[in-house]
Parts: sequence; structure tokens; C-alpha cells
Amino acid sequence: MEKKLFTSESVTSGHPDKICDRLSDAILDAILTHDKDARVACETTVTTGLVLVMGEITTTTYVDIQEIVRNTVAKIGYNRGKFGFDAENLAVLVSINSQSPDIAMGVDEYDGHEQGAGDQGLMFGFACDETENFMPLPIELAHQLVRRLDDVRNSNLVDFLRPDGKSQVSVEYDEFDRPLRVDSVVVSSQHADIPIETVRDAIKKHVIDAVIPRHLVDENTKYYINPTGKFVVGGPKGDSGLTGRKIIVDTYGGYSRHGGGAFSGKDPSKVDRSASYMARYIAKNIVASGVASKCEVQLAYAIGVAQPVSIRIDTFNTAKVSDDLIIETVRKHFRLTPKGIIESLDLKRPIYEQTANYGHMGRSDIDLPWERLDKVAFFKELL
Repeated sequence: MEKKLFTSESVTSGHPDKICDRLSDAILDAILTHDKDARVACETTVTTGLVLVMGEITTTTYVDIQEIVRNTVAKIGYNRGKFGFDAENLAVLVSINSQSPDIAMGVDEYDGHEQGAGDQGLMFGFACDETENFMPLPIELAHQLVRRLDDVRNSNLVDFLRPDGKSQVSVEYDEFDRPLRVDSVVVSSQHADIPIETVRDAIKKHVIDAVIPRHLVDENTKYYINPTGKFVVGGPKGDSGLTGRKIIVDTYGGYSRHGGGAFSGKDPSKVDRSASYMARYIAKNIVASGVASKCEVQLAYAIGVAQPVSIRIDTFNTAKVSDDLIIETVRKHFRLTPKGIIESLDLKRPIYEQTANYGHMGRSDIDLPWERLDKVAFFKELL
């Protein structure tokens, strides 16, 4: 019988697309620090020696975008000219306009009009009981690998690794969709111009063996470490980057559906971001309560309209009560308007740069409001 495999990937903080996500969120955080009501839709693109910051921002404050860009690039680790992209010698171009008044009219709160969604769209949240943080195992392991890759480089435990890198993990599942074992692991890291076997040995010892649990590995587990061989040219010199191109890395590794909207660089009036966080919050509390072992939540909105146009719960036949009863509980105990989401999760704060790497969901290393389990009791009452 064919094995049931599922694969997810993640990328390091020095991946070109992730540089852009982090720059966009660093700019957002700087603005929210002084103007919590700012409207920000900031996108960034990078290539060899160049950063372009663009988008629509309406704010009462001023931030030095040039300085934010250079400081953030330096923190990521691009600090040498030979990388083809370094903080001190970048050309930083800025093209920013204010938010369209046509959009602002639907989002602003005024007499007789509650704050509406900043755009139409559909957002998904997901949780399952495969891991302690209620994330699918493949994306959880993929995130741990790239985090470890960054840690090994930043601590200088291995002094020849460079900022760009990726991971990929394939997990085998049984007939009941429970994870059995890790079938394959892929790790690719940019490195200095040294023999590839030295790179492979170090990554296997200090990254893979330090992350992948031994009980999930067997004699048939396959390892692909820098499978093409040499990976010296990387980062924005090797490939351009753009904000919002790693939306599956940011969420559930493809294990759950995605509405298509990116997160980074958007203030919380954009439901692409805030409603996705709320959907995760709902799904996680449902699974943590024991009502279901797997749950996907969909919220959909129309521009300028406060209430969602639809709410959908899918527990994949794992629920101990009806999905209708779960939805009824969600409507009763969660505020699902844009204003309600922002206030419930306290989203008008500079908390976003820290989410740009290693995923926005399932984070136990940082305090994120949509990861709280303070609504579990409401669902336990259904049992």
C-alpha cells in the first residue's frame, strides 16, 4: 500500500522573501509604537544591493524607513559586502502613498457606521492535536530546523554558514491520520566556499540531529542536505525577494486551506491578518478543549462591512458534538467584527516583527494573544 506522506517547508530569516516580510513588519511596528491607529499596507522587495519599500501608509507619525531597513538587515546577518547584500551599502528606495479615501471610507468608524473590513476576503485558522502547540507535525519540525539553522549560525557554533536557507520535512501518517515517522528531511543552507561534505556533516550533527526526535527516525529515513551541492551565492544576490510570498510557511505548511492573503506589513484593520489570527485562536481553543482533535475555521468578509458574511467550522469528523453547536458557541463567545477582533486580541501594538520568521501560528517562544487558551472552558461545557 502506498505510504501516506505529508510535506511542509520553512525558510530561515535570511531567505530573500523573509527579509522582505521582516522589513515590512519592522516598519509597521515602528509606526504603531507612536500611532496605534495608523493604516499601513507596506510591501518590500529586495535584490542585489537594493531594497524598495512601497505601499500605502496613513499616519500621524514619522519613522526613518532608511534606518529601519539598514538596522533590520544587519540584525538578520547581511553585514558583509561579499554577500552581495549588506546593511551599510544598500540602496534604499521608498515609494509610499496614503491610503485610498475610497477604502478608508469603508474602514473608518463614524456616526452610524461601525468599522468595516479593510477588504473582502476569506481567512482560515487551523489546529490539531499532533503537537503540544496544536500545529501539524510537518510544519512544526520544518520551523524548528530553520530556527536551529539560524541559531547555529548566530552563535557561531558553525562559522561557515550564511543567512539564506530552507528546510522541508515529510511525515508518514497511518490510516487514522496520526503521524508515524519522519520519512525524509531536506535542509539547504548558504555557506562559505568550503568542501560540501564539511557543510553536510555539520548540518546533520548540529541541526538535524538536534531537532528531529529520535523516536520518529528509523533506518529508512532519508536526508537531503544541500542536495545540489554548492550553495555559496544566496540571499538577495542569488534571488530576489518580495513581501507575502511565503504565506504557507507563515501558516500551516499547506496542511490546512489558505485564503491567499499575506500578513506582513499590514495593520490589523486588514482582515487578511487579524481575522486569520482570530480563526487560529478559535480553532486552537476548540481542539485544546477536547471537543475535536482537528479543526479548521473559515471567516469571510466584505469590504466596509463589519460582521463576517460567513463562518464555517470543519472538524473532519473528529468532533464529539455537532459542528453547528460549535459554531453557536463561537458566535456567543468570540467578537468577529474587525473592531471586535482588534480589541479582543489587543492588536494595535508593535508585536509583528517577531512573527515574520518561523511562522505566525503555534509560537510558544513569544507571547501572542491568538495563541492563548482562555476560551477552552466554553467548549468543554459542550461535552
